[in-house]
Parts: sequence; structure tokens; C-alpha cells
Amino acid sequence: MSASAQAAVLSVSGIGKTYAQPVLGDIDLTLMRGEVLALTGENGAGKSTLSKIIGGLVTPTTGQMQFQGQPYQPASRTQAEKLGVRMVMQELNLLPTLSVAENLFLDNLPSRVGFINRRQLREDSIKAMAQVGLEAIDPDTLVGELGIGHQQMVEIARNLIGDCHVLILDEPTAMLTAREVEMLFEQITRLQARGVSIIYISHRLEELARVAQRIAVLRDGKLVCVDAMAHYNSEQLVTLMVGRELGEHIDLGQRTIGKVALSVKGLSRADKVRDVSFEVRAGEIFGISGLIGAGRTELLRLIYGADAADSGSIEVGTPLRSVRVNSPVDAVSHGIALITEDRKGEGLLLSQSISANIALGNMEAISSAGLVNGGAEMALARRQVDAMRIRSSSPTQLVSELSGGNQQKVVIGRWLERDCQVMLFDEPTRGIDVGAKFDIYALLGELTRQGRALVVVSSDLRELMLICDRIGVLSAGRLIDTFERDSWTQDELLAAAFAGYQKRDALLSEAAPRID
Repeated sequence: MSASAQAAVLSVSGIGKTYAQPVLGDIDLTLMRGEVLALTGENGAGKSTLSKIIGGLVTPTTGQMQFQGQPYQPASRTQAEKLGVRMVMQELNLLPTLSVAENLFLDNLPSRVGFINRRQLREDSIKAMAQVGLEAIDPDTLVGELGIGHQQMVEIARNLIGDCHVLILDEPTAMLTAREVEMLFEQITRLQARGVSIIYISHRLEELARVAQRIAVLRDGKLVCVDAMAHYNSEQLVTLMVGRELGEHIDLGQRTIGKVALSVKGLSRADKVRDVSFEVRAGEIFGISGLIGAGRTELLRLIYGADAADSGSIEVGTPLRSVRVNSPVDAVSHGIALITEDRKGEGLLLSQSISANIALGNMEAISSAGLVNGGAEMALARRQVDAMRIRSSSPTQLVSELSGGNQQKVVIGRWLERDCQVMLFDEPTRGIDVGAKFDIYALLGELTRQGRALVVVSSDLRELMLICDRIGVLSAGRLIDTFERDSWTQDELLAAAFAGYQKRDALLSEAAPRID
């Protein structure tokens, strides 16, 4: 059924939002019954603001909305949910210490004579979970025991309880495995068949082509395109998003790759990281590839001292010197920095300002006798806001109000004020749009021109092939092979990623008792 033949479930007209400055302006958009509308754009383009307005979390400054033909002005998320407009945000709204069933019906637990009716709760939960393909999970399982992908599906199931007419999915696959992504797409198809309308927010353009019928592109708070998804390829959408063309090659500038600045020898921890050795030179980008669970993040945490290694050694500097790294404090004192993959949980104080977050790792430079020099803190922040091109109203703006890409720049900016010659990047562009990714790539190039040695972990193999000088492939905790630029192929890199698991499975098969 074409969009024109469908009934409009939701329409917004002239919607705008202004904080310290306008972040959204004059948005006209219609959502049809049973369709998937892709919403994309650069970080800071206004996607989250628009979706939060629709979901009742933010009140628009201008404009009006209609839902099922009636004026729609939700005063809260709860009010929007009661009307059937639900939103699954990137930060899951689940309590890990409660069961799946309790999370599903936390606001409406079935009761009998003042006590929770556990039997009814279990039955209702099984029905709710069946809607999203979670029949195999016991509803009494604690949410904290589930993987992130299953937690995401529990959150979706929670939002489908009762009458759901509009479901907003904000970057739903950012933390999912390929198998979990397929499961999500199957549920989207089922929801469409039930007449549920979906706003699907993502930077992953190949996903949008799979699930969406129409696409809406925001740029700088303005709607620049609303059209059939089939009319655009990825390159055309990128151009719409950023206002310029971005090629498949990137010039990191003239660099000089010097002597070895980081040497890792025989690093091991349980079965997560096994006897890993490699070297990185000053001015070099060394990529680490591998499947989810291969040990990539665990390896960086060992180098940074966030986890204790069972064996192995680390040397840093030019010339190299052996160092003991028993904690992140040790790592920083030896010139090793880690930009974590969980920027919101581990990298930032979301309730604090940009200036406070940048100052966090540089207190000795802006304080004296335990007192922070406000002027020095602000000067430091302005320097990094300008250098990193952080899009904000001022250095005093709360980090929680920034887009994902700009939040990542704040984390990196903090480390640039320190003299860390070895920088470890764990998924530096996760959840960041295409335009902001190229800003980060340019920054990585600048860091290498300064002579810093970079180690970059990424799940995006194309990204590593674009920016790295060499790529090491982890598989089942082991470094299988290291490939040089211009000599690798995507097929070879993927084959290496599976090799460790194939070898491990073969050994397990040989060790298994035989039944004749």
C-alpha cells in the first residue's frame, strides 16, 4: 500500500525548538499508518529533539501536532504513552536488579488482595515477550543477566504493552550483534503488519534501506528531504546530511612514522586475551579488528590498567622503557590515554558542563591549593571547543544536551590537554553520523602528525581499512595476524576474524569423549 493511500496517524506542522539557540525550525512531517519512516541526519541536526517532542519528553517552542486527527500536545512521556506513542531511547529504561516480568509491568503490576499476582504477571509477560520473539527467555530472569540485545527487545516489548500506534526507535542497533539486528528487523515487519507506525532513527544507511519506506533528512535543525527511500543511495543521502560529498578515501595529511612508541608482549587475562603481542610506532594508526567477543575491549583495558593482566609486559616511549601499569592512574602517568566506547557511562559527567568535563583530566593545570581557577578552566574549555569544533552554545552548556558526536569530541578534547603519546580509542565513532565521523578521522590524522601512537578498535571494518596503517585481527582472544595497508583485503580480514574460533572449536571437538 502506498503512503498516499494510507491514513495519517501523526502530523507535525511548523515545529521548532529553541534553547540558548534554535536547534529545530519549521518542521512539517506526516507519519502514515503501518509505515517505517527513517529519520536521519548528522549529530546535532535535531533528530533526538524532534523525536522527544513527539514522545512527550520535550515541549516545542513553536508549531502544532495532530495524532489520529486530534490535536496532540503531550505534557509528559507518560501522557504520550497512554495515547499510544512510545519511544525506545538509546539509554534503556530498565532496572537490571528486577526480573524481565517486573520491568515489563513495573507501572501496572497485577495484584490480588494487596500482593503482586505472580501467576498473572508471568502469564502477561509471556504474551508480551512473544510479540518480540522472546519466547525462549524465562520472564523471571533478571534483566541484568541478559545481553544488551535481549535487553533492547525487552524495552521494545515494554513499549508495545497496551495500545501502541507509534513506536520511535532511536539508534536501536547500535549495540546489537548481526543476529540480534535480524531479530529486530523481523519484529519490525510484524509490527507493520499490525498497523504500528515506526520512526526509525539511525546513521546506518544500509539499515534504513532495508526497513524504511520513506526517509526524512534533517540538517542543522531543518528538514531538507522527505521522500521515498528507494529514490536514494547511500552517497546521495550522505550529501543531503552533510551538505557536501564525502568520498571513500581520506587524506590524513603528511605524516612521519617514527620509532616504536608502544610494545605489548604476551599480554593475557583468563580466556579473554591470550598471549597478545604487537608494536605501534609514533605517528601510526594501528587498528584492531575482530568479531564481538573477540577480546578487543578487554585488550585495551589491560593496556590501560583498568583490568589486571595475568601475564605479559608493556613498554612505552621513545626510546622504549618497561612500565608497570596496575591502574589507569599508572597508565596516564606513563602517557597512555583511553577513550572508552561507553562515553556516557564511563567517559563523561553528563550533568556537568563542557568546561567541567574537559577540566576533569587536567585539574593540576587549572587549580592551586585545591581551588579551581575559573578563568583558567574556561580558557582551557574554549581552546578545545574551538580546536575540536564542538557544536554548542558555550562551554557552560551541559554535556547531556550535546549530540553524540559532540560528546565524543569533549572526551577526546580532555585528553588532548595532556601529553599522552599513546592513545587508545575504543569504538571512537559508534553512534556518530557520517559527517562527524570524518571530523574524528581528521582529528586522528592530526594526532599522528603530532607523533602520537594510536590504537583504534572498531566494529566497522571499512572504517579501519579507511584510516589505519596496519590492522591486527583478534579472534577468540588471540592476535591471529597483522595486515599492512595496501596488502589487505576485506575477505582476508574477515577470514582471520573467524580463524581463532574455528581452531578452538576443532580442539574442543578433538577433546570431546567419543561414543562408539
